[in-house]
Amino acid sequence: MADRTAVVAGAGRPEDIRNVVLVGPSGSGKTSLVEALLLAAGRLDHAGRVEEGTTVSDGDGVEIRQKRSVNLTLNPVAVDGVKVNLLDTPGYADFIGAVRAGLRGADAALFVVSALEGVDGRTRVLWEECAAVGMPRAVAVTGIDHPRADYDRVVAQCQEAFGGGVHPAYVPAVEGEGDARRVVGVWGLVSERYYDYSSGPAPEPRQAPEWLREAAGPLRRVLVEEVITESEDEDLMDRYTEGGALDTDRLVADLKRTVAAGGFHPVLAVSGTTGVGVRELLHELPLACPGPERRALPEVIGPDGRPVEGLSCDPDGPLVAEVLSTTSDPYVGRTSLVRVFSGTLRADSGVHLHGHGVPTGRTGDERLDRTGDDERLGPLSIPTPGGALPVSEVVAGDLCLVGRVPGARTGDTLSGLGRPLRVAPWAFPQPIHPVSVRAASDTDEDKLSHAVARLVAEDPSVRVEVDPETHQMVLWTLGEAHLDAALDHLEHRYGVSVETGGVRIPLRETFAGPAEGLGRNVKQSGGHGEYGVCRIRVEPLESGAGLEFVDEIVGGVVPRQFVPSVEKGVRAQMAEGVEAGYPLVDLRVTLYDGRAHSVDSSDMAFQKAGRLALKDAAGSGRLAKLEPVDAVSVEVDEACLGAVMGDLAARRGRVVGTEPAPGGRTVIRAEVPELEITRYAVELRSLAHGTGVLTRSYLRHEPLPPRVAARLPRQGTA
Repeated sequence: MADRTAVVAGAGRPEDIRNVVLVGPSGSGKTSLVEALLLAAGRLDHAGRVEEGTTVSDGDGVEIRQKRSVNLTLNPVAVDGVKVNLLDTPGYADFIGAVRAGLRGADAALFVVSALEGVDGRTRVLWEECAAVGMPRAVAVTGIDHPRADYDRVVAQCQEAFGGGVHPAYVPAVEGEGDARRVVGVWGLVSERYYDYSSGPAPEPRQAPEWLREAAGPLRRVLVEEVITESEDEDLMDRYTEGGALDTDRLVADLKRTVAAGGFHPVLAVSGTTGVGVRELLHELPLACPGPERRALPEVIGPDGRPVEGLSCDPDGPLVAEVLSTTSDPYVGRTSLVRVFSGTLRADSGVHLHGHGVPTGRTGDERLDRTGDDERLGPLSIPTPGGALPVSEVVAGDLCLVGRVPGARTGDTLSGLGRPLRVAPWAFPQPIHPVSVRAASDTDEDKLSHAVARLVAEDPSVRVEVDPETHQMVLWTLGEAHLDAALDHLEHRYGVSVETGGVRIPLRETFAGPAEGLGRNVKQSGGHGEYGVCRIRVEPLESGAGLEFVDEIVGGVVPRQFVPSVEKGVRAQMAEGVEAGYPLVDLRVTLYDGRAHSVDSSDMAFQKAGRLALKDAAGSGRLAKLEPVDAVSVEVDEACLGAVMGDLAARRGRVVGTEPAPGGRTVIRAEVPELEITRYAVELRSLAHGTGVLTRSYLRHEPLPPRVAARLPRQGTA
């Protein structure tokens, strides 16, 4: 037991480490499978006790599972002297940011597919993301012991959805039908080893039943031919073509080499509840998945902004580590899950912290890099079901938890003090679901800004902005479940209660045609008065032109020093609006006449005159409301293309083009008013069966149709 603990605590060499991320939809059985793997590895017993004997209460168990549903979690196990870091990812679509962080921290992916539900569209999209970067993949079909499970059907579905190289490596032995159906064992198609589970979760090696050999024989022949075709062993091919006996050990070795290279994707049959096939999966992971030393590092950038060449997964190399996720606890503080790519991370040592910043602007599509600070790390630890296990150092290729690094944010790079480096960030998903938030009380108001800053630091797929036009604080997330998690964190982690509401869309106004206005500010009621009179012409300009102020004063009827005062007043009134409270934009304002007083005229008097002149012009002219329009990109399956395009048209959207995407998908590019898509992220998920990928960014303001404008409240009202 002590040896196993030592291996789990921290491997000494990269080649003794395997990093595997579990990917799959909610309900596929990922977390149950992780618990079964921990149980099979001796890290957890049937009563919920960790290997050292500490009891985990029912309440704690529920809490752990709830956290796993929204966060990336690390679960290390020791298998045959190899440390396997299992990264459990959330299954719900809203938490794709944590899934991509898991893909960044892993060297291989295990896709978990339910034997009842099969492959969903989102899982297929993630498979394609892994394929794009050449990540080795395997498939675990869970729930094979369910009465309605159909392993063969799901394998065929995986082959259709994932493409070539997907073949069953294990098949279940099933007895009975319906409610009497029972999985009694699994058979390895290449090794021809049969594991009998009829007596319980501890398998016994036996001779495979003849009926199973006969039924699975065609699958074995296809698999063997695939392995031999991919094999680099020419003698093995010759023996096969000549009909000679094949060396099983050589076949197994070639199979594992092909899996590690990403050319073959084995499918295994498992049950997280009964434990069938779990031990086989556990012992296949360290043999089939590549070690971190065999995987290329992500792009590393030096202080000069150029890529750094020659770095590898070397414990003696320069330190390069990355924060995959951060969590905050009111009692423990901030804890970071870190992957070490190069060098060795040591507890209580100094590091250089470089951040990629947080989203900025209305659409959040820009990030301001934080050049970084020098900080001292807190303690390093490895998570276990019984609590954190302290370690003194973590070598390249391994993962750990780092405490007390207050400046660390998800996606930040840790490097050596003497050689600052940074890792190019992975693709953070763009938040697309807005909701307004405000403090529930004056006490919460004081804490809200600090709390949302910490929330964004933990999760880069959250964006918070204070709209300068509507004055609302808007919280952007990836969907309703993501929003619920963010609000829960604000309340229970940071002690801030907030109220949510709808988002007011920042409308604007402009003049629909030319108009003239008189601004007369004359006040003489004893003492020093105010005197400023101006006449202006107003004309609309093209979208985005702003204000063009023209001075046509002749003969000094408005003294030269007061012309800028009129412009200042016009600008101030444009920002406030004149009719419904919406800002005025894109105007040419020409000052052509006016009057002044030698004593009572002043800068302030002509500012007020400028304001009054613009209001007067608005009263005599015709105004048009403008609404913001977003450039929207929606990637969907071909089967959903017509429904999505029809829905966009119903939202007053204009489809400007389509283009093919990998995996038989299509990208629709459209221009859609923001008023129509405040909840589109949620509605698209239903419309596209969870397979739609949405991005949006502000494009411009356009005239609002009168029938829509008539239904809108004044700015600042509910």
